[in-house]
Amino acid sequence: MSSKCLIAWSVAGFLMLAPALLLAEPGKDSQPQAAGEEIGQPEQETRQNPPVPKFPIEGDLAGRLGVMTTEFEDTFAAIGNQNSLGYLELVKANPDVDPWLPGEGTAITVPRRYVLPDVERKGIVINLAEYRLYYFSDGGVQVYPVGVGTEDNPSPLTDAEVTMALESPAWYPPASIRAEYEAMGEYLPRMIPPGPGNPLGTHALMLSERGYLIHGTNKLFGVGMQVSHGCFRMYNEDISRFVYEVSKGTSVRVIREPVKIGMRGNEVWLEVHRPEEDYSAEDREELWQAVLAKVEIFREQRPAVEVQRSAIEEAVDLADGLPRMIGEQLTRVADENASPGRSTPDGKGIPQQLWF
Repeated sequence: MSSKCLIAWSVAGFLMLAPALLLAEPGKDSQPQAAGEEIGQPEQETRQNPPVPKFPIEGDLAGRLGVMTTEFEDTFAAIGNQNSLGYLELVKANPDVDPWLPGEGTAITVPRRYVLPDVERKGIVINLAEYRLYYFSDGGVQVYPVGVGTEDNPSPLTDAEVTMALESPAWYPPASIRAEYEAMGEYLPRMIPPGPGNPLGTHALMLSERGYLIHGTNKLFGVGMQVSHGCFRMYNEDISRFVYEVSKGTSVRVIREPVKIGMRGNEVWLEVHRPEEDYSAEDREELWQAVLAKVEIFREQRPAVEVQRSAIEEAVDLADGLPRMIGEQLTRVADENASPGRSTPDGKGIPQQLWF
């Protein structure tokens, strides 16, 4: 049975619902009803790190790539925490850099350009394939790294909404997680209070998908990776701001989209994500087939688009999550002198040049 990330009851809520817990079917995890204290006014700003930028949306793209120079003691885990970036997205974007010892004065790519997921742009969208959370508001988008569920305890693909924002949550581990610890010879108490040892971190967002939350963490390492029992982990510094930006009822859509394609002006952009740091031949073949299918559908919907096979192959070969321009939409109006192979903007009258 898949274990879920269950959170704390408030004292009052726990006392009211204790009889129901005692009557719950043996061996099944109880569903959470309340947790911690609902947030009030924003706390005084204590974080020294800059907030996550809100990027304007340009067609189907947002953001921009950056470059930073490392210091001797830097690691990708620390850089990620300080700059709201996931560990794996840094590793994939910088394949020739040692993530644990980049060294003094090493230039690394800051992967903050995105092809937006192919879903409605509202509220929260979490793409499991890229370990990122997109928050759409006021015509812009903020992008946060998130830790997601493992293969044994996957995060759900769902359409949900935020039901409550919490600060200083306690954690009541479900029976399934306590059993995992017991099997390893470790003891996990029925309740872990707020504080440095609490895996829910400083703040949490409860979701209508019962048993799942967006929450902080007490671990520096793991955000932007496949590590949780199904919940969505954010850096404490991010969630402590995020809970005050998101209102009750905000939509939360969870998808799995390793291949994203979109337009910016007349440019066609492709973004491909391999599932792990290592990249097997099987993973590459699976992604190649997914890219072929997605590009074909994209071109059917836009007959005036031409793409380059070499650019697509490079995107699949690397699968590093960095957007690449792979083609363009033709804008020239055809006339009697137009050469075959070019298409009119509406795709009629002239054969389309094959992209293969």
